[in-house]
Amino acid sequence: MEGVKLIVNKALSSHFQVTHTVHMSTLGPSNYHFNATYVGDRQLSPTETHQSKFMTWQFDGEYRGDDCTATLTLGNPDLLSESVIMVAHFLQSVTSRLVLGGEMVYHRRPGEEGAIVTLAGKYTALKWVATLNIGYGGAHASYYHKANEQVQVGVELEANTRLQDTTFAFGYQLNLPQANMVFRGLLDSNWCVGGVLEKKLPPLPVTLALGAFLNHWKNRFHCGFSVIVG
Repeated sequence: MEGVKLIVNKALSSHFQVTHTVHMSTLGPSNYHFNATYVGDRQLSPTETHQSKFMTWQFDGEYRGDDCTATLTLGNPDLLSESVIMVAHFLQSVTSRLVLGGEMVYHRRPGEEGAIVTLAGKYTALKWVATLNIGYGGAHASYYHKANEQVQVGVELEANTRLQDTTFAFGYQLNLPQANMVFRGLLDSNWCVGGVLEKKLPPLPVTLALGAFLNHWKNRFHCGFSVIVG
């Protein structure tokens, strides 16, 4: 979070919603974004189109069984140039708490072709969740614990074999329902400390957020303020 940001969400109907975002920054150019979302009743495989400097599109398919889930995403398939990006996921419930699966990312374009396979596992207990991902590029592990209705903590460890770098992060969330406030804090191994305070203003559909982040290693400080309507 940096600068001042205003977000306005408006639901025009049960299927159509629009979002206006205004961001005023001191580090980069200020900008305005408009986003429209439509959700149908029988949407089997959504196709998204994004317009920026070029046109892109993707095809998503998902299968949900009683104890497994499989998804397939195709990005920018072009039969003429023989280029495509494919992402496949598969998750299988071994027990009521243990889920194992994997991900494969395949890309092909003229003169280049490759695939990356990642194995994943997740264990869910009554008040905590642990995950582990292991792939060609490294490993990622996380642990989340819900102490009570007000306090939640989590840790994250990521090892990148390509960059020969390992990072560690610790985060927590404090809920104050009587004050309509939520505070989130972060501390990582890159000497970065940050926090975000959110305050709801009932009965108005308005949420105020104030955030600040300090990187001791790079001697950089960022702060921001945002207003969310809707």
